[in-house]
Parts: sequence; structure tokens; C-alpha cells
Amino acid sequence: MGQGRHRHRHARGIAAALSLLLVCAQVLAASAEKYPARPLRMIVPATPGATSDVLGRIVAMQLSAAFGQQVIVDNRPGAGSVIGTDLVAKAAPDGYTLVMIYTSHTTNASLQKLPYDPVADFAPITMLTSAPLVLIVPATSNIASVKELIATGKAQPLTYGSAGVGSGGHLAGELFRTVTGIQATHVPYKGAAPAAIDVAGGQLGFQFASQITIQPLLAGKRVRMLAVTSAKRAASLADVPSLVEAGLSGFEVLNWFGVAAPARTPPAIVAALNAAIVKSLRVPDVRDKLTSEGSEIVANTPQEFTAFLQRDIARWAQVIKAAGVKL
Repeated sequence: MGQGRHRHRHARGIAAALSLLLVCAQVLAASAEKYPARPLRMIVPATPGATSDVLGRIVAMQLSAAFGQQVIVDNRPGAGSVIGTDLVAKAAPDGYTLVMIYTSHTTNASLQKLPYDPVADFAPITMLTSAPLVLIVPATSNIASVKELIATGKAQPLTYGSAGVGSGGHLAGELFRTVTGIQATHVPYKGAAPAAIDVAGGQLGFQFASQITIQPLLAGKRVRMLAVTSAKRAASLADVPSLVEAGLSGFEVLNWFGVAAPARTPPAIVAALNAAIVKSLRVPDVRDKLTSEGSEIVANTPQEFTAFLQRDIARWAQVIKAAGVKL
């Protein structure tokens, strides 16, 4: 019996050593060839048509033009972006598998047990864009300011909608509830757009949603914007005050999107990807498309992006614990 266990441990040791050698060989092969020498794969851990998918395809097209290699977009949605992200965490660190990461990447760290470390298992390349959420109420509501919304929420229970438990809109709502002390019940939806439609119809009291999501309702004058969740006013919504202006000091919630590779990807490859992506974000057509939809181009360094991820994980951990948010 003892010999059997010993042989089993020995076999596992050999398998682990072979696996490590394989990874080393892949990294050496990647560094030896001119990068990129073959097509790349961009994992998008969301459904086609989602904001991360749209951004991922823009980046893929620009990288393909810059590198002269096809960049294949591979949608792998599920488990709040965890399924697709985990594929990249376990992929060869050779620069040929990338992943779109976004707000849920840092909030998931406090919402569920992850099969990867959201920082240590990745080589962050750059944050692409960030954008505030917009606090909306029904256009038929008598509430015309953040102050009036808070007063109403303290006098009577309100409801607010989001794209689901743990989404940016949900967490922004919980932060708003805990900071202001209002009475508010979260109503999760299968997407931010259906929730916004119910705000317009008066079935919900308020919502934190992206500018892109509410654009059709704004055009039809069916919802009223009270504030944005950036520290200062958004360039695309210059007439809408920030929540900080409305008296909620330090209130900042941003929807952000970025690109990462597996940990241990050679620094030279990370630098090449960063340079190509940052350059692509400054192409006039790309820049104009993104900023017209309420996004701010970030295009930071791998080091800056890594530091941001660490800060964001710590910040949301406090909010999620204080609000008692659970999946």
C-alpha cells in the first residue's frame, strides 16, 4: 500500500515537472520567433453584442492591421465572465491568447470563489476605456435632483434595477444606498436595457446604467438623468452633474474595460501589445466612436493597469462586505 502511494506521488511529481518544462518550452519558442508569427485569439467572456464584445472586436481589428496577423474573437460567456477568463489564466504565456477584462474582474474577487487570482494569474496590458454610469429616474417622476431622490428614499421604500446581482449597476446602487441611508430594494434583470425600460415605465424608482444603454430612452424623453458616477462631469453629458457635485464626496463608480494576457507572458511581448493597442485607441475613427458613446480613453501602462486592479479589488471588497451583497 505504502509503495503504491509513493509511486503515485512520484508519478504526479513527474507530471508536474513535465508540465513546467512544456510551459518553459512554449515561452522560449515564443521569444525565439518574431512575434507574432501566427494568429492571435482574443477571448471575450461575454455574449456577442455586449460592450466588452464590441470593444474586443475593435481592438482585434486594429491589432490585426498592426501585426499583419489575424486576431480571432472567441466569445466564452458564463459565470459572470469567470469561464472565459479562466481559460486565459491557464493558457500558455506566449502572447497568442488575450482576454477582455472589465469591472466584474475586480468585483468577482469578493463575490465568488475564483479558480484564478485576478491579478497574479494575469499580465495586464492596458485599460482601454472607462465610463461613468448615469443615475436615472422615470421622466414622469416628480424627482428632479439627487437631493430629492435621497429625500424620497428616506421617506418611503424605493426599488432600483440592474443587469443582475454583482453587476456594476447593482453595486453602484448598493453603494448609493449605504452612503445615503435611503430605503431601496434591488431588482435584478437579465440585462441593463430591460431594467431601464421598466424605469421609463415607472415600475422602478431609479437605476444606474450606462449612457449607451439609456440612449434610446433619452432620445424618447422617457427617463430623466440626475447625475453621473464619475468624479467630475462626463464630457459627453456636460449638463449632468456628478454625484460628487450633488454632495456625495468621493462617490465614483466607473465601468472600465481592458486587455490582459496570462501571467509570465514575456515583458517584450506585453510591451509590444501595449504599444499597438495604445496606438490603435488614438486612431481618429476609433477615438471618435468611443468618446461619442460616453467613454473616456485611458490607454495606460501595464504597471498602471496592475495598480488599478489592486486598488479596485480592495475598494469593492469594502463595499460588498458593508452592503452584504451575495451571488
